[in-house]
Amino acid sequence: MILNRSVYRMLMVVSGMFLCALTACKDSEKKENSTESSVENTLEKQEDAIISEVEAKKGTILFFGNSLTAGMGLAPEESFPALIQKKIDSLDLPYTVVNAGLSGETTAAGKNRLDWVLDQPVAVFVLELGANDGLRGIPLSETRANLQEIIDKVRAKSENTDIILAGMQLPPNLGVEYTEEFKNIFPELAVKNEVKLIPFLLKDVAAIPELNQNDGIHPTAEGQKIVAGNVWEVLNGLLHQ
Repeated sequence: MILNRSVYRMLMVVSGMFLCALTACKDSEKKENSTESSVENTLEKQEDAIISEVEAKKGTILFFGNSLTAGMGLAPEESFPALIQKKIDSLDLPYTVVNAGLSGETTAAGKNRLDWVLDQPVAVFVLELGANDGLRGIPLSETRANLQEIIDKVRAKSENTDIILAGMQLPPNLGVEYTEEFKNIFPELAVKNEVKLIPFLLKDVAAIPELNQNDGIHPTAEGQKIVAGNVWEVLNGLLHQ
């Protein structure tokens, strides 16, 4: 069928109008999608900024110790510092826990790596070292001097950092005189330096077979929960001052 010129022109006009409307619709849709995308990006940036600001305002609680702090033989989330973080989060307290425990650490080795660990601002410094010194029979005068130097270095870095000293005890088979003097190092240093003291980190855990791993030294996951409780008794009061 052959269309006359009038009908043909009319069809061309209608087709042109349809194409213009379709193009306008697509352009509008693109602009709308672009606007939505821009709004989403802005909201995401604002949310990231808020999160970063909150994180920046959090104080750091640094646990500086040996395998007891590191949670040797357990998953990272089962160590007592990780359990302390869960407790802090449940109470919505503005603190972040850093586990700086290193298996086999002595007071001398800890003293040597301290500067690297203190490369960040620290609100609370929990010092848990000395057990490996005792088990290796290191002279107690050296252990005491090293712990004192660590405390001094933390204070020199920031006088506003609160320090908690974790007390430790040794098995009696190492000799009464040695074990008694070792035990007294921690409360004496706490008094001298006016720092908080956890009387005995492994209270209600040490020498209880079902709460310790096969080596009889390192707590199980259940034992770590009790250790976390021992730490929290002291830390809780400090955080709420």
